[in-house]
Amino acid sequence: MLQSTRFSMLPEVIKNLLIINGLFFLATIVFDSTFGINLIRLLGVYVPGSSNFSPYQIVTHMFMHGNFGHIFLNMFALWMFGNALENIWGGKRFLIYYLLTGFGAALLHLGVQYFEAQSIMSDLLQMGYTKNDIEQALRSGYATASGIGGQHGLEMIRQLATMYAVPTVGASGAVFGILLAFGMTFPNQRIYLYFLFPIKAKYFVGAIGALELINGLANDPSSNIAHLAHLGGMLFGFILLRYWKNNDPHFYV
Repeated sequence: MLQSTRFSMLPEVIKNLLIINGLFFLATIVFDSTFGINLIRLLGVYVPGSSNFSPYQIVTHMFMHGNFGHIFLNMFALWMFGNALENIWGGKRFLIYYLLTGFGAALLHLGVQYFEAQSIMSDLLQMGYTKNDIEQALRSGYATASGIGGQHGLEMIRQLATMYAVPTVGASGAVFGILLAFGMTFPNQRIYLYFLFPIKAKYFVGAIGALELINGLANDPSSNIAHLAHLGGMLFGFILLRYWKNNDPHFYV
């Protein structure tokens, strides 16, 4: 629903999201340096099946970031593309959209990870590894079994161990959902790449989506970017926007 309230450069929900993410980032530094507690490992989200996985992480991972560059880019994009949306939608709808796209991003990312992990597990069992071999590798974080599958088998065990041991963090899924909503709501708004090159929002969002799809399908194991989470945020955002539009003729998008 189009809101008639005065436009704010820093609307309430975005302001609070910036503060909360900033506090979590500072807490990560303080807890690690003072108490030796790694909050990223506690609050980041792990693939289901990992001994480190807990359901609450689906929420908490959205407020954790790996470094300053990570949080700065996410929060800058949240403010840049989100402030106009919150002004026209209102805070309640904006927050619902932000959280649901973040959850949707996590679900797609974790679902694909879980499928990949189960596929690797099945292949290892067919090679002749026992569940004890695999579980020992997952507990220790490195491969200890030898012989049966050769180097290829050991690499697969290492890949599985890494998949189960490394958490996913960041608000990127929700931010990509915000980016999609901005492109659909203001398709002809010009965005200046590197503050110099103008491009319409609809083309910018389309190019970003295509790039994430290509990188997601490439599935580079050396990449630490959750491309499918980004796509998940955009996909769930599109579904939610269509739902609101179909059920509310006055919804502005």
